[in-house]
Amino acid sequence: MPRRNRLLAPVAVAVVVIVAGLLVAANFVTDYKWFSSVGYTSVFWTEIRTRALLFVGAAVLMTAFVGASVYFAYRTRPLTRPASLEQQGLDRYRMAIDPHRKLFFWLIAGGLGLLTGASASAEWGTFLQWANRTPFGQADPQFGVDISFFAFTYPFLRVVLGYLFAAVVLAFIAAVIVHYLYGGVRLQTQGQRATPAARVHLSVLLGVFVLLKAGAYWLDQYGLVFSDRGYTYGASYTDVNAVLTAKIVLAIIAVVCAALFFANIYFKNAMVPLVSLGLLVLSAVLIGGVYPAAIQQFQVSPNEQRAENPYITRNIEATRDAYGIADAETQTYDAETELTPEQLSDEASTIPSVRLVDPSVVSQTFQQMQQVRGFYQFPDVLDVDRYQDQDGNSVDTIIATRELDGPPEGQDNWLTRHTVYTHGFGIVAAAGNQVDNEGRPVFTQYNIPPTGELSEVTGEYEPRIYYGQQGADYVIVNAEPEYDFPLDADESTEDITTSEDVEGEGGGGGSGGDADEARAPADGQDGGQDQQGGAEQSPEQSPEATEGEDGGGAGGEGGGQATNHYEGDGGVQLSSFFDRVLYALKYREADILLNTAITDESKIMYDRDPSQRVEKVAPFLTTDGKPYPAVVDGRVKWIVDAYTTSSGYPYSTPIDFSQATEDTFSQGGNNATALPGNQVNYIRNSVKATVDAYDGTVTVYGWDEKDPVLQTWSKAFPGVVTKKSEISDELEDHVRYPDDLFKVQREILKRYHITDADAFYGGQDFWDIPADPTKEGDSPEPPYRQTIRYPGDENGNFALTSTFVPRGRENLAAFMSVVSDPESEEYGKIRMLELPRSKVILGPGQVQNAFQAESSIRDVLLPLENSDATTVTYGNLLTLPFGDGMLYVEPLYVQAEGEASYPLLQQVMVAFGDEVAIGENLQDALNNLFEGGEGPLDEEGGDGGQDTSEGDAGSDGGGGGGGGGDELSQALDDAAKAYEDSQQALQDGDWEAYGKAQDELADALERAEKAREEDSGN
Repeated sequence: MPRRNRLLAPVAVAVVVIVAGLLVAANFVTDYKWFSSVGYTSVFWTEIRTRALLFVGAAVLMTAFVGASVYFAYRTRPLTRPASLEQQGLDRYRMAIDPHRKLFFWLIAGGLGLLTGASASAEWGTFLQWANRTPFGQADPQFGVDISFFAFTYPFLRVVLGYLFAAVVLAFIAAVIVHYLYGGVRLQTQGQRATPAARVHLSVLLGVFVLLKAGAYWLDQYGLVFSDRGYTYGASYTDVNAVLTAKIVLAIIAVVCAALFFANIYFKNAMVPLVSLGLLVLSAVLIGGVYPAAIQQFQVSPNEQRAENPYITRNIEATRDAYGIADAETQTYDAETELTPEQLSDEASTIPSVRLVDPSVVSQTFQQMQQVRGFYQFPDVLDVDRYQDQDGNSVDTIIATRELDGPPEGQDNWLTRHTVYTHGFGIVAAAGNQVDNEGRPVFTQYNIPPTGELSEVTGEYEPRIYYGQQGADYVIVNAEPEYDFPLDADESTEDITTSEDVEGEGGGGGSGGDADEARAPADGQDGGQDQQGGAEQSPEQSPEATEGEDGGGAGGEGGGQATNHYEGDGGVQLSSFFDRVLYALKYREADILLNTAITDESKIMYDRDPSQRVEKVAPFLTTDGKPYPAVVDGRVKWIVDAYTTSSGYPYSTPIDFSQATEDTFSQGGNNATALPGNQVNYIRNSVKATVDAYDGTVTVYGWDEKDPVLQTWSKAFPGVVTKKSEISDELEDHVRYPDDLFKVQREILKRYHITDADAFYGGQDFWDIPADPTKEGDSPEPPYRQTIRYPGDENGNFALTSTFVPRGRENLAAFMSVVSDPESEEYGKIRMLELPRSKVILGPGQVQNAFQAESSIRDVLLPLENSDATTVTYGNLLTLPFGDGMLYVEPLYVQAEGEASYPLLQQVMVAFGDEVAIGENLQDALNNLFEGGEGPLDEEGGDGGQDTSEGDAGSDGGGGGGGGGDELSQALDDAAKAYEDSQQALQDGDWEAYGKAQDELADALERAEKAREEDSGN
C-alpha cells in the first residue's frame, strides 16, 4: 500500500477527533457563558463536578475490576499447554495478539471504563439526592423507615448495585476469554477442563456475583412497596406474607452459596460451586416464584377484598398524601333543578363575574385586531389572569404577549431573523367578562406602544419581549438596527372597544356594567374608535426608539418604523473574536463571523423560552406547560410554575405526567414539558419562577418550602432557590394555582376521592373526566379559570374548576374547584361538590346535546350553521355553582368567511337543571331560562349594575320599560325594528347590513333614553 494511502486513515481520524473536540469545547464554554450571564454558574459547576466524580469513579471501578481480572488470568496462564487441535488453532490467535497485548488490554479495560463512566455520569441527579437527602418526617407503614429512604437512598443503592453487577459480569467474561485463549480453560481436552488457577479465579468471581445477588435479594424486600402484584400499587397481602419472607430466605441462601464458591479455593472441586449454583436457582424458582403464586391463588384470590383491605387503605392514604389531595374537602351538594325569581335575584351579583370570553377562541380575534403586522403572533390559547380595574375591582383578564414569529414573508434570511427581528412588543389584554355590541373583546391593554386601563393601573412598563415562546432560537442585539415597532401601528389596527368605552356607556365598567353583554346595544361606539386612534407614543414607554432614516425599513410595509438599541443586561457579550468563533461553531453558522455589524458591544441571546431557562437554571424541576405573562414591577415577567417530583413514594400509585396533563388546550403544544413515560408518584408545586421578558433574568422562588424534595435539591444547589418571603406583593397578586398540578390531581381524584377500602375495591363510585363536548374527539375537558362563589362563601374567588362524571355514564357526578388566589387563606385547597346519586344532574356532554336539541336554540343556530357565509364556534362550557344548583354557561361565536374575519361572541347558551335557553347576553339568556324572557334580572337591585333600559331593549320579551310619551314609544318601536333587522342580517351573513342595523339600534336607544329622562323630569 502506498505510504500516502496508509496515512490517509489516521489523518481522517485525527480530523474527526479535532472537529468533535472543538464542537464539544464550544458547547462547554458557551454553556458556561450562558450560566454566567444569568448568574447561576454554581449550577453549572455543581453538575459538572458531580458528573466528573461519577464518571471517574465508575470508570476507575470498571477499568480496575476488568483490568485486574484480565491481568490475573494472563499471569496465571499455564506455561505449557497440552498438544491438541484446539490449542493449535488458538496458537494463531495468541501469536497475533501477543505483540499488541498491552494495547488490547487498555483498549478493552479502558473502553469499558469510559462507557461505564459515561453511563454513570447520567445518574448525577440520583447521587445528589442521596448525598443531600432530607427526611420526610414520616415513616412507611410496612418497614417503619422514613420515606426519604425510598425516595433518595433506595434508588441510589439500586444504581450502585447495578454497576457492581456489570463490573463482575464483564470481569468474569474477560477472565474466561483470556483463560481460554492461553489454555487455562480447555473445552475440547480430555481430563481436567480448567487449571487450578483458572478455577480459583472464576470461583471467586462467581462468589462475588452471588454475594451481590444476596445484597440484591435483601434490597428487594424494600422494593416491595412499589409492587404492582396486588389490587392496588404497593406491597400486597402476598408480598408481605410470602414474597417478603422469600426474599429474606433467598438472601441467606445466596450468602451460603457465595461461601461455597469461596470455599472452592480449597476444595478444588468443580462440583461444589455447581451444586451451590443449582441450589440458588432451585430456591429462586420454588421459594421466590412457586410459593408466592400458591399463596396468591389459594389464599388471596378467594378472599381478596378482605385480605387486601389493609393494603388498599395504605395505598389510598399514601396516594392522597403524595399528590397533595389528603386535605381535599368533599361535601354533598343536593343540587336544585329549579330556581325562583327571588333566588335568581339574590344570585344576580355573581353574573358580572362570569368569564364569557374563551381564551382558546379569541386568539384569532387578538390576532386580527392586535397583530399590527403579519410577523407578530399570539399563542393558540391565551392566558387567564386577574387585574384590578380603576375602581379596585378584580377582573378576570385574557392576556397575551405580542411576540415575533419571524421576519415577514420574502425577507426571511439569517440576517433579518437573527439580528433585525429580535423582539416582540407589548402586552395585549381584554376583560374576560366583557364584550362590545358586536361581540368583540373589550381591551384593557392594546396597540403599540401599549396603552389602556391595565397600564394606567399597573403603571408604565418595559414592553419589549426579548424572551418568550416564539421567534428564532437565538438573536444578536446591538449589531444591525433592530426593528422595534411600526410608527403607524395605532392607525393600522382595527377599531377596538376599550374599557373606557364601556364605562362611558353607563354600565359601570370593570367587573360590573356591561360585563356579560354578548351583543347588548351600547352607546359610544365612536368613542371607542377615538380611543384607539388617539393612542400616543409615550417617550417613557419607548425610551430607545428612533425612527428609521428611510421611513420604511425592513418591516415598514408602507409606513415608518422605530428601531431599538438594546440597553438591558440580558444575553452573552460577544466581547472578542474568539467568542464569535465559539458561537459560530455552536450554531454551525459562518455569518456570525462574517457579519461586520457584530462588534464587541453586541450580545447574543439564546435559550429564550421561559420554561427552558427555568429548567436549565434549576435542572431538578419539571415546569408547567403553560407559562403566562404578567406586568410586575414595571416589567413584563413570565411566571413559570415548577414541580419537584419523585417516583419513590411508597404505596403511592404512579401516573404518567405527560398523559395526565393532556386535554383539548394542550393539543396545541401547551402540555407539560415532561416526556411521555415519565412516571411519578409524588408531586409538589414547590417553586414559582419568573423570567424577565426584557433581560431574561431568572428568579426561582421557593413556594412550598417544607417540601423535603425541594430541601434536598436546595442543599445540592445552594443559592438557587430564593426564599418565599422575597416575592413582591405585586408578583404575588398574579400567582395562581398551576394547570398541570390541577390536572394530575383531578386524574388521581377519579378514584381516590374514595377513602373507604371496601368501597374502593368495589369501584362502583369511580369517576371519569368528561370529554370536551365543544370539540371533536374524546380529549378531556380542560380545567377552566373563572371567578366563582363557592357555596358557603360570602364573596367570589378566582378559581380553577373542573367536573367529573360517573364511570361509564354522562350525568354530573362532582364539581371540583381550587382557590387560585394566593391572597386567600383557602389558596390551594381542593374543594369538591359531590352530587347525590339519586338525582340526575346533566353532565357537560348531556348539556351540549340539550343545547342542540332545544327548538328555541335550534331556531337561532340553524340559520347560522347552515349559512355558507358564517362559521359557528362553541366556546368553553363553564360549570359553576349557582342558586343552590349547577349553572352551565356557554358562549357562542360566529365568524364570517374570509381571511380577515374573526369570531364574534353573538349568543350565550345557559342550562340549569333540565332547562336550557339562549340569549344575546348572559342576562338575557338567564331571563329566558327562568322566566321565559320576562326579565327577573331587570328588577332593581338584580341586574348586577347593568343599564336596565338597554337590557330590556336587547331581550326578546323584555318589553319597553314603561313610558307613555309618543317620542319614547316611537323610539322603542324603532329599536325593536332595528333589532329584528340586525338579527335577519346576522342570519343572512350580511355584515354590512348588520352594522347599519346596529347603528340604527344604538340611535333609537339613545332617543328612548332621552325621552325617558324627559318623562321623568316632567
